[in-house]
Amino acid sequence: MTVTDTRAAGTGPAALTPRLRLVLVLLLAAQFMLAVDFSILNVALPVIGDGLGFSLAHLQWIGTAFALCAAGFTLLFGRVADLFGRRRIFLGGLAVLAAASLLGGLAQSPETLITARVLQGLATAAVTPAGLSLLTTSFPEGPLRERALGLNGALMSAGFTTGAILGGMLTDLLSWRWAFFLNIPVALAVLVVAPSVVKESRPAERPKLDLPGAVTVTLGLLAVVLGFTQAGERGWGSPLALGALGLGLFLLLVFLAVERRAPAPLVPPSVLGRRSVAWGNVAGLIAFLTETSLVFLMTLYLQEVLGFSPLAAGLSFGVLGLGTVLGGLAAPRVIGRFGSRSTLVAGGLVQAVATAALLGLGVDRSWLWLLLTGTFLGGIGNMLAIVGFMVTATSGLADREQGLATGLATMTQQIGITVGTPVMSAVATAAMVGTGPAAVLGGLKTAVAVNAGVVLLGVIGSLVFLRGEGRAPSE
Repeated sequence: MTVTDTRAAGTGPAALTPRLRLVLVLLLAAQFMLAVDFSILNVALPVIGDGLGFSLAHLQWIGTAFALCAAGFTLLFGRVADLFGRRRIFLGGLAVLAAASLLGGLAQSPETLITARVLQGLATAAVTPAGLSLLTTSFPEGPLRERALGLNGALMSAGFTTGAILGGMLTDLLSWRWAFFLNIPVALAVLVVAPSVVKESRPAERPKLDLPGAVTVTLGLLAVVLGFTQAGERGWGSPLALGALGLGLFLLLVFLAVERRAPAPLVPPSVLGRRSVAWGNVAGLIAFLTETSLVFLMTLYLQEVLGFSPLAAGLSFGVLGLGTVLGGLAAPRVIGRFGSRSTLVAGGLVQAVATAALLGLGVDRSWLWLLLTGTFLGGIGNMLAIVGFMVTATSGLADREQGLATGLATMTQQIGITVGTPVMSAVATAAMVGTGPAAVLGGLKTAVAVNAGVVLLGVIGSLVFLRGEGRAPSE
């Protein structure tokens, strides 16, 4: 069965049918698993390094190899899914993910593990936009899609928190290898059931792939992500970081020039010219960048200032996970009542206030209540903003452009997740004066203030540039 682009936006079933419920479960299970992958190895990195013989300098490549591929190839694979079939790319990516996870779990050398992480990153770059575009094309624009995107956002964000908790538990109770093996049964279950439930979705006519655009944007994104990660590790004065960022910016400018002349552009300028797409993705980038980096900052606070163990620190973010789930469940109702723009703005304001409240943290454990309250409320606000961004950036586009729209949205997500931590890490490190818990806390507070300020700038930008976009039906 094939879904082409002949149907109008907003048509389709008005309620969830049994088949659509199963489609939703399968797609959400895959997206949740991919979100878990982003954080599940963080706690286990020192143990992996000792077990496989990674040097301290090379240990960061376990995360960087995955992040580079997951962020750099997302837009390309999102468009490839448009051209060759979203279900086909989705299932093919899941098969690669299962094989890569088996390879990583059985790895006996650093080279094998890095190869597995590269393959996992490529699989994530294929599965995430394809799965999201299957979600948006399976559910008509309106309440059903908003509900599906709300659940997707809630589970995706909860997946990051779950990954941190699972990583600590599996490493302590079994072995870090189970952080890889965990993917295999989930991927195989989706691979078995999805072909008979999820309809194929592709354009009625298959345009040619814009190869020059694909090459320049992929290389540009890879260079930008590498530059930010190196800046976080080596400092903003690092020649490698500055060189990679400069090269990435140049290649992205070349990409924009190529797209203006390409007969079948990878990203049509008309799509990028839509305020809902362009600024929606900027707002989404801010939402992902700030909240994921805040988790990193608060992890340092819990371990370096309050003296928590890695596992205890991970468990402390359970309240953040609860907040994101509640925010994701509430978002569709809020969007239906007030519109996606108002939801995005309100979520950003809640997140900014909750983040700024963390400036009151102190050096003893009596301040834990403030961290738990701030991250809980910030999680609710952040998820309102994320679902508002997803709806804004994918609405009003034909089905043939959904792979592109979701590819852009997923690219925004991956880049925000990847660059947020090194950017805020560099800010915190530069602001630390002296040694000891008080010095660490001073640097962290500077980064928290910057984080809250960036969120507030995103809110102001949404108010200005999304004026008239994403209104509620009654407006």
